[in-house]
Amino acid sequence: MSRHDTVTIRRASTGEVVLARARWCQSFWCHLRGLMFRRALSPDEGLLFVYSRPGISNTAIHMFFVFFPIAAVWLDEAGQVVGTALARPWRPYYAPRAPARYLIEAAPALLERVTEGEQLLFERVREG
Repeated sequence: MSRHDTVTIRRASTGEVVLARARWCQSFWCHLRGLMFRRALSPDEGLLFVYSRPGISNTAIHMFFVFFPIAAVWLDEAGQVVGTALARPWRPYYAPRAPARYLIEAAPALLERVTEGEQLLFERVREG
């Protein structure tokens, strides 16, 4: 996928949409910027960070210059949720409890729709 791609994130067991629009975020610049300096995030949008290898420290986040709370959901290589957090503005460190390959950042309500241990799927959104 490319940096302009958008995915829908679904629950593997039911196909239910848990996040309608997540921007595929794999580049260094996308990782660096994240949600910093944004003023808001709509309930159905987010970022899906893709890392080159699973880990804990390399998938950790900070909340400097993020002005609103967000849901952070970490997934392993198979798409299984391995950690969740309500990340609050200006906090220095959030990390998964187990190695993760993907991180979803979205509105806090996402935490009500996912649970640790469940598997999520990414479906590319077709434009046009």
